[in-house]
Amino acid sequence: MFAKIRFFWDAFVISAVVALGMIPLIYLTPSRKGTIIHKLNSMILFLVGAKIDKEGERDPKAKLFLINHQSIIDIITLEAIENTHMSWVAKKELFEVPWFGRLLKRGDMISVDRENKAGLVKLFKDAKESIESKGRAVAIFPEGTRAKAQKLLRFKSGPKFIAQKLNLRVQPIVIVGSKWILNEHEKSAHSGSVKVIYLPAFDVDGSDERWYEKTAKKMQEIIDIQERENGIFR
Repeated sequence: MFAKIRFFWDAFVISAVVALGMIPLIYLTPSRKGTIIHKLNSMILFLVGAKIDKEGERDPKAKLFLINHQSIIDIITLEAIENTHMSWVAKKELFEVPWFGRLLKRGDMISVDRENKAGLVKLFKDAKESIESKGRAVAIFPEGTRAKAQKLLRFKSGPKFIAQKLNLRVQPIVIVGSKWILNEHEKSAHSGSVKVIYLPAFDVDGSDERWYEKTAKKMQEIIDIQERENGIFR
């Protein structure tokens, strides 16, 4: 029961910080949106009782980040770690959600329409513009949605297409423990640690032709190890 109550409290905290802090400050000082998002997401983690345990380092030359996805805490955690303005890829429907949709639009994030066959073409063009014109790396969840369990969902083709067409340097990132902090499927929340594991980055050009499938397999292996050895998911 306490976990259920805490879920709604944490959801309120996140909504309040976004609505009353991030959005107004981004409108007032758009040139500092990266720093604003970084600092206020750090505050959100503090208010919901979450700590970050980081392993490895971000490769500054990486232009595409492949991240597993289980909770909104995934995004909050990475923004709290990184004081850079990344371009997040999110489904089109989220851009219409009150507060969060406005944040995505004002934050100049990338929308993708899964129901439209032209969606992949638009995603490619937007990612290319972000990387080549705006100098912003792209962060994407290759599963396409939040997973309900610890097993990764099948990776979508979009990220692979973008990486190969643009010959990008890719860095996989594994996040564990975020579902424990805030579980949107079960509507429960707890305090604890979120572990962020940066895997080695690599250039797609010249990589094994099955690099995408092997990346998914490696990420799953790390999730399994964390669950088995550290009990990170409880």
